Amino acid sequence: MGNGMFTIKGLSTDEVIQARARFGSNQLKAQKENDLLANILRIAKEPMIILLFVAASIYFISGKIGDGIFLSSAILFQAFISIYQYSRSKNALDKLKDFSQPTCTVIRNGKTQKIKSEEVVVGDSLIVEEGNLIVADGKIVQSNDFSVNESILTGESLAVFKDEKSQDSFIYSGTIVTTGLAIVTITAIGNETRLGKIGKSIEDISEEKTPLEIQITNFVKKMAIAGGLVFLIVWTINFIGSHDLLTSLLQSLTLAMSILPEEIPVAFTTFMALGAWRLMKMGIVVKQMKTVETLGSATVICTDKTGTITENKMSLAKLYVFSTKTLSTLDEVSTSEEKDLVAIGMWASEPIPFDPMEIALHQAYENQVVKDQRPHFKLVHEYPLGGKPPMMTHVFEDDQGNRIVAAKGAVETLMKVSSLTQAEQREVIEVAQTIAKDGYRILGVGLSDFSGTDFPSNQEEFVFKFKGLVAFYDPPKKNIEQVLKSFYDAGIQVKIITGDNAETTAAIARQIHFLGYEKTMNGNQLMELSDEELNDCVMETAIFTRMFPDAKLKIIHALKTKQQIVAMTGDGVNDGPALKAAHIGIAMGKKGTEIAKDAASLVLLEDDLSKMVDAIAMGRKIYANLKKAIQYIISIHIPIILIVFIPLALGWIYPNIFSPIHVIFLELIMGPTCSIIYENEPLEKNLMFQKPKALSTTFFNWSELLVSIIQGLVITSGILFIYQYAVYNHYDEELTRTMVFTDLVIANIFLTLINRSFYYSIWTTLKYRNRLVGYIIGVTVLLMGLLLFVQPLNHFFEFEVPNVGQLFISAGTGFVSVIWFEAVKWIKRRRPAKAFHA
Repeated sequence: MGNGMFTIKGLSTDEVIQARARFGSNQLKAQKENDLLANILRIAKEPMIILLFVAASIYFISGKIGDGIFLSSAILFQAFISIYQYSRSKNALDKLKDFSQPTCTVIRNGKTQKIKSEEVVVGDSLIVEEGNLIVADGKIVQSNDFSVNESILTGESLAVFKDEKSQDSFIYSGTIVTTGLAIVTITAIGNETRLGKIGKSIEDISEEKTPLEIQITNFVKKMAIAGGLVFLIVWTINFIGSHDLLTSLLQSLTLAMSILPEEIPVAFTTFMALGAWRLMKMGIVVKQMKTVETLGSATVICTDKTGTITENKMSLAKLYVFSTKTLSTLDEVSTSEEKDLVAIGMWASEPIPFDPMEIALHQAYENQVVKDQRPHFKLVHEYPLGGKPPMMTHVFEDDQGNRIVAAKGAVETLMKVSSLTQAEQREVIEVAQTIAKDGYRILGVGLSDFSGTDFPSNQEEFVFKFKGLVAFYDPPKKNIEQVLKSFYDAGIQVKIITGDNAETTAAIARQIHFLGYEKTMNGNQLMELSDEELNDCVMETAIFTRMFPDAKLKIIHALKTKQQIVAMTGDGVNDGPALKAAHIGIAMGKKGTEIAKDAASLVLLEDDLSKMVDAIAMGRKIYANLKKAIQYIISIHIPIILIVFIPLALGWIYPNIFSPIHVIFLELIMGPTCSIIYENEPLEKNLMFQKPKALSTTFFNWSELLVSIIQGLVITSGILFIYQYAVYNHYDEELTRTMVFTDLVIANIFLTLINRSFYYSIWTTLKYRNRLVGYIIGVTVLLMGLLLFVQPLNHFFEFEVPNVGQLFISAGTGFVSVIWFEAVKWIKRRRPAKAFHA
């Protein structure tokens, strides 16, 4: 292909605007469902809305119009909250979809530029290369060693080789480039592509439910069934006693409402969606919500070396010329042999380089030649990177029939295909090891004098002459030591899995104080291990070198067998299977191929591993905050259920202390508390110094559930004490109800504050930055004041204005029934050095 690419100028800016005006943007436009209607139907099916609707209807039928209007307003308010939360989640996920959209390279105004796939227009000159997802249909103009996987259209998984002369010289949207590179002219976009006409959308990912989601769904279902059973029992008891159908139905509905924890699924969806949105703002694109849940559990991070631990800014640093046995730095290059070595390395690279090492070779060639030979030679045959360890070969010819057959790759492989003697091989290995000990990345370079036209099917069949070594330096990233320390502090193991050799990798690992740099293992050694040996080996070894796809996959599977939660970084075509197999596949946004991004569950837009520390911290924070929210919901539901049930079941003097309007008022206070306050809570400082939680850990483990149940029972005992205190003092039903309700609301406020941490004191958590706490509690206190002291509201809720003493004892009991938990937290903090899982 030579520099043919630069003869294609592509569209001008004006032509792009005209094409877009004529053909539209490159998007698959599916039939849009009516969001509002779908939302209304979804809300109408919610159990709490159904109960409210039934209760409101009973009030209207029995002539209590005011109560009916209040419950109808509650329905509208619940629906509004539900729509608001849903739209927040949906907007967050829509933005994510936009961020995770594929990019592509086009030639416009004679220059290459990266654009979003939806910006491609008909007539564009699109460059596609190995690992790219093809974003539109087009006709091949130029290509070399170009093949595509068209299984999404044909079902055939084998790659199809194509060029401009092929019977089918078109490429199609949704297919993937397997090898080589091509320039195509776009002929169809969006719904006009073959994929668009079939009506498939590659964005349609059906997410399976996560373990946490299943646990929460099951818990809510059980509570709903319990609510249904209790509803029937209480209705039967009431109806037998009073023979009043509507009143007994209302009393039973009150209990059913109090049992139903409908805030839990709302909290789960909100936390996950907003968590994904917060990650996106940090430059971390999460493609599926379930990744957010898994992040906090990661126990092992498997990372590539080049571009993840190192800068991926390769500079050609040293040369070893085999024929003269001279080792020199690039600054010292002077002899024709040294210049030849650089030139052969360049010819063994892609004519349009995108790999940093190849860019460095082209740059070094440019800097030292008097006459650039590249425009005169055309690539006539290519063998892509292949073999174990890999090598690649390029065949160039000029118009006079002069030919260059150049290869570069792993030193071991180049020596093998160059027929070196044992002594010569030892000599080269010694030099390579000496260079590698300083962290240089080394490639062997060879030249063949093959003159036939029938090229061998395999590059190893050429007879090469070993020309020497080229060594590149790729410095470690400046922040990588701190990143590793953060992982180690959080109890996360880090493993390097690289295609590079052991000496270079160990040298870089030593420079960055990587734990376990002394012990390495290569891909071939790993493949010889039995399953049992491998399972032990992956836990003990931290550096794996000369890795290939099968070996990477074996490491991931072995770690999973050892019950590890594996995060894996990758960027190449060959990383796809391992990224998919890992619990958390992490693709690099800049240097990652579209195949890697497609297989991964998370994309780091800036190729910065430090963002994984942020992502894991966010995962842990979301999980901890969701747990706080749900523990709060369980704790506060217990007293509501029991204060409705106990007086009724035991036939106390005021059996129906709460009606549906009281329960709904409490629900309206609690809903925003759990999903707004707790979602906004900051990361607790001890959370990144704890071991990762096991993914098998059930969300509601007994010790935590017991804490919530005890908290709920203590609040209940406080409320029952106030109830009996009021009865003992011969207060009427309205005053008793007022005091019980005040106790419950005050207990709710302090429970919200206490449960912000199950480890740190309330004095510490009051300093947390979360402005919503003040707003929500302020609104709750204001509403409570209005209900108690504004006559129409007081009358409507069947309250009585309490005196200072009655108010004080109710509020004081509510406070005491919650504050005791501070003593439990104090004991936890006194325990020596044992990390407590918040």
